[in-house]
Amino acid sequence: MPGPGPRVSVVIPAYRNADCVAETIESVLAQTFTDYELVLADHSSDDGTQTILERYASDPHVRLLEPTPAGGGAQRNWNRVSEAASGEYLKLLPADDLLAPRALAVQVAALDAHPDAVLAASNRAMITDTGAVLIANRGLPASLVGAHDAATAVRTTVRAGTNVFGEPGAVLLRRSALERAGWWDGRSGYAIDVQSYVNTLAYGGMVGIDEVLSSFRISAQQWSVRLASSQASEMAEVFRGFRAAHPTWVSATDVRLGSAKAWASAMGRRAVYIALDLIRRVRDGRASRAA
Repeated sequence: MPGPGPRVSVVIPAYRNADCVAETIESVLAQTFTDYELVLADHSSDDGTQTILERYASDPHVRLLEPTPAGGGAQRNWNRVSEAASGEYLKLLPADDLLAPRALAVQVAALDAHPDAVLAASNRAMITDTGAVLIANRGLPASLVGAHDAATAVRTTVRAGTNVFGEPGAVLLRRSALERAGWWDGRSGYAIDVQSYVNTLAYGGMVGIDEVLSSFRISAQQWSVRLASSQASEMAEVFRGFRAAHPTWVSATDVRLGSAKAWASAMGRRAVYIALDLIRRVRDGRASRAA
């Protein structure tokens, strides 16, 4: 177990993020809350990501780990940076996403005010691969703003058919609870975040914050897009697992409802990704003609 450290560990598991990881790191270094460390590790990328990370190695907030050996999927690097963290609270920030300047201050205050909670989640913006705002405020359900017990939180995400808590950049966890839950659970691939949140919620409740505190970058090139056809069936399987693990929290009816909504959500995401790909092709075509 790590010794005394900062209040918060922000951990960035990078992989082929040379085009945007500097912007992600800068969004952490711009936080108004200053009692944090930033743990970085590249997952043996071949695009120069490691070179960019090395530019920040001298910053007093930064701990740069040796590159994570190739293989093991997202879970390997996510767990590596998380286990290396020494803070009371932990935020895993994907290397292409961004934090608002007040993100740590607001979420730390929320967990400090609710010592029985193990997870704080907030609204986020959705941005394109070029940083343009696609959706300015993608929020938690109104029913999850404020403090809630784990059963309510998990039942809500199942009934919604999606991860209502948000991507990891939108969430702050108690590191001790994530550790008790066995760290990041990658058995479901696409749903590694919500699977791990629910595992962690076995040890406490959540706090929902009605404020945009992060930005999630979506791109037609993301691995999640390539797996779009399997996302809905994977989520349905995850929901069945939640019911098996927590039968008093999630009913069979909840699972059926959530699974149906997961299919609808997958089709909606696919439409967005197709539109983004079209925009990218048009943009690249204009750039080519201009050259």
